[in-house]
Amino acid sequence: MLVGRVWRAGKPAGPSVVAIRSDGVFDLSATVPTMADLCNAPDPTGLARNTPGERIGALQDVIGDLLAPVDLQALKAAGVTFAVSLLERLIEEHAKGDPARAEQVRGELNSIIGADVSAIKPGSPEAEALKKTLMARGAWSPYLEVGIGPYAEIFTKAPPMAAVGYGAEIGIRPDSDWNNPEPEVTLIVSAKGRIVGATLGNDVNLRDIEGRSALLLGIAKDNNASCALGPFIRLFDATFSLDDVRRAKVDLEVTGPDQFRLRGSSDLSKISRDPTDLVAQAMSAHQYPDGMALMTGTLFAPTEPRKPGGTGFTHMVGDLVSIRSPKLGTLTNKVAHCDRVPPWTFGTGALMRNLAARGLLR
Repeated sequence: MLVGRVWRAGKPAGPSVVAIRSDGVFDLSATVPTMADLCNAPDPTGLARNTPGERIGALQDVIGDLLAPVDLQALKAAGVTFAVSLLERLIEEHAKGDPARAEQVRGELNSIIGADVSAIKPGSPEAEALKKTLMARGAWSPYLEVGIGPYAEIFTKAPPMAAVGYGAEIGIRPDSDWNNPEPEVTLIVSAKGRIVGATLGNDVNLRDIEGRSALLLGIAKDNNASCALGPFIRLFDATFSLDDVRRAKVDLEVTGPDQFRLRGSSDLSKISRDPTDLVAQAMSAHQYPDGMALMTGTLFAPTEPRKPGGTGFTHMVGDLVSIRSPKLGTLTNKVAHCDRVPPWTFGTGALMRNLAARGLLR
């Protein structure tokens, strides 16, 4: 059961919640004006499946009008949820954001840590013992705290309504020289904390900026068009469940205007914290009345040099980024500088006024 959002032409034009069916794309907005309404329903799958809706065409007719498949939901992300991503964050921190020092630091950290971090359960007695050892050696870090400590790193990736969808440009800051895509499974969570489905996400990361200081996370993560979600939400039903999410494999391919090609993958079965734990921590002391989209982190951290003799991977304007997973489809975006992509102007207030003008608010 696939649902999404499409920008429909008309007077006035505006976004519509749609269901993707074998016989076409159906507008459900007369029943559920926002995706938050649908995902907060007692039975989102049944509502999406059984609402007749207005047929607006075949999928190929609307593919160019797809939007991010969430609207009012909070856009959250979990970081340092894989051992590989933990090590890469440590490398960024110790290299002070300088990609030229990354390989040297990588070797130094491997000798200092001296343990298979992937085998350590966060918050366990073994994790606490490793923490004490590393602190005694002066090697403790905020990234280790969230990587193997009891509390997960949960941050706001972008404001609601700011994510871009399939086919849109995705943004990096022009003053970043070391950055990469982060292909992730994204959980769709109701206001009550129930995971109702999943989609794909790209949690773009500016490694040089975050590496200078963990306190620069907001600048490194939340920029215009730096969050892509889509193409659709796959709702849970008899054919797709949370166990499918736990086993999901996500492949990534970057094809550059310089003929460079990068491939990688992320395997959610290797995550250090279960998706239900991440949701519980995200909602432990906060309410999200419109629900949330929670990006779960990635195993993928590219280190392959982009140029002969180079110091590692970084994006180039014009890169085509494709994130694929067999049960969630393909999310494709082209990289641009965030000050050159279309500005974000359609926020929550604009959505409410638009729905009211279309007679969809009750």
